[in-house]
Amino acid sequence: MAARTQPALALTGGLLTALSACASVPASRFYEATDPVGMGGGLYGFLASVKGAKTAADVEDYATCVAAAYALEKQAGFARKVRVAVKEEGGVWSADAVYSISPALPRGIRTIDAEVTVADCAERGIPTA
Repeated sequence: MAARTQPALALTGGLLTALSACASVPASRFYEATDPVGMGGGLYGFLASVKGAKTAADVEDYATCVAAAYALEKQAGFARKVRVAVKEEGGVWSADAVYSISPALPRGIRTIDAEVTVADCAERGIPTA
């Protein structure tokens, strides 16, 4: 009887682990972003929103993911966060963000390696568009 119990426990433990991994990606979030707007001088504006986000950081992360993907699309490997204005209204968090996009590592402390960031976004279940 013990031989039957152990595989069942292992299966149950594996199922619980799989379910807890799924719990880290909220199913009730809806992401939306507009097309980037060129502002000149390598600056681009992004409007992003997340319905069901819990904090401002959730929508800031999404804006960063969208900017990183756009940098790769433009064949530029880097971005730098210039500013992000965040607000919440009716359960929807919105970000109005500006990033510089460049082929070389920009100066500053808010630099983003686009390739690494896009991979991280995919791992965390955050879309890049």
